[in-house]
Amino acid sequence: MYTSPAERLIRSRDARHTVDYLFDFWTALGWTLLSCGFYAYYVYYRLLERMREHNRRRLAFLEAANELAWARAAERGKGDELRPRFERVAADLWTMRRISEEFRDPALWLVIIVFSQGIGVFIAYWLLDTDLVKHSAAEADAERELIAILEALGVSVQWPYPTPPKPPHQYALRVVATICSFGLYSLWWLADLMREGNDHFRWNWASEDAIVTALTSAPASA
Repeated sequence: MYTSPAERLIRSRDARHTVDYLFDFWTALGWTLLSCGFYAYYVYYRLLERMREHNRRRLAFLEAANELAWARAAERGKGDELRPRFERVAADLWTMRRISEEFRDPALWLVIIVFSQGIGVFIAYWLLDTDLVKHSAAEADAERELIAILEALGVSVQWPYPTPPKPPHQYALRVVATICSFGLYSLWWLADLMREGNDHFRWNWASEDAIVTALTSAPASA
């Protein structure tokens, strides 16, 4: 059944209430202590799952937004003029699509973590951070181009103040710090992963609301 870009835009935005899970580090730590460490495996699973599903949701959102913006440009005869910007958006969406196709199954990664005697945790932390770095850079570029396209079409966008690009963690130093602290530093690293993901989601929600308002302020194309 055909679903219009406008419907997909709203549906992917609304899915954030179930996909973009917000962690509370102290709550997670408390349950981990009460469960003698077993709750930590649930935390690892959720961290991997939320990053994978968030990337898929954001990809669907930006693809729908790009289609709607192209429809607006075509209606006003500016498709050729704005084509280079749409091509840059397409390149960013390709990067996000490639990330979504990488091996990130949370259940299988949890098995790796359980049977790798801790090594899998370091790999999972590295993957979570590198995925967020690549994902946030690609989506930020795509949104900037979409905003420029809409403004060229005369559509005002109440864009929230952009966050600076996320730098990658210093993985080698963090691993050494974890080993030297007999594992205690891994809690700090885990808290960083939770906080950075939470902050990223909240920024996305604000930018999504601005894009949805801008794209639905005028009648959509069929």
